[in-house]
Amino acid sequence: MHKVTSVVAAATTAAALFAAPASADIVIPPGVTASYVMVERASGRTVARDEHKQYRSASVVKLLIALDYLELLGNNEIPAGDAELLKTMLRSSANDPASELWVRNGWEQVVVRMAHRLGLTDTAPPADRGMWGFTAISAADVARVYQYILNGTSTRNRNVIMGHLRASTRCSGTWDQSWGIRSAVSEPWAVKQGWSAWGDDPPPSTECPGTRQQQSIADIDLTSPLMHTTGTVGARDDRILVVLTLHQQGTSYQDAAARVTALTRSVHRS
Repeated sequence: MHKVTSVVAAATTAAALFAAPASADIVIPPGVTASYVMVERASGRTVARDEHKQYRSASVVKLLIALDYLELLGNNEIPAGDAELLKTMLRSSANDPASELWVRNGWEQVVVRMAHRLGLTDTAPPADRGMWGFTAISAADVARVYQYILNGTSTRNRNVIMGHLRASTRCSGTWDQSWGIRSAVSEPWAVKQGWSAWGDDPPPSTECPGTRQQQSIADIDLTSPLMHTTGTVGARDDRILVVLTLHQQGTSYQDAAARVTALTRSVHRS
């Protein structure tokens, strides 16, 4: 069911997404399971579909890993080494920095703390504490995370996270992560992508000829391939946009990327 809502959030950490019937029809591509949320921050108008459906997070959980690290740090200066971890984790979706911060700050307690602080009702830590990419998330909760980053955390923390998301690289190793929001909109964007269970597809390309990252345990998945695009659109982060998707086995990475981009474009235009 596709829904459109209008809300004015009194508190960004506990903002509820109230839904009403939609006037526009956003078509989900065949073979794709999808949930989405788009929030116009000035008016509170929200477009949503199955926004509380849970998905495994893949690299989208890196938003929580970064936010938890920064909030635990308080007003202390970010050490140079940790600043580099945050940069590569958020811009290029590097896995090793995520694993280092995950372990250092208490494994699954990263998710427990953030879910409690932000009022995330659908977010839960992975059953296996070593598999951070299996954290449960929903489109509604990811939208709340962005609301908190933009309005709830400190200016320093907001600038660090959003600055890196605005500088998201096209390539993550040999993976091209330019699908979704960054290909669907013509306005400025800030993005954090997530993908999992694609094996060795696609092969290294001329666009992303780098070294493929070693696959960490957090990325191992024997079920449906997933592809998530999340972030903000507009020079002033005018809209929060979250599209979470699962794809049938046998779908190519390139085909899934095209479908996610098309769906994201439709949601953004709704």
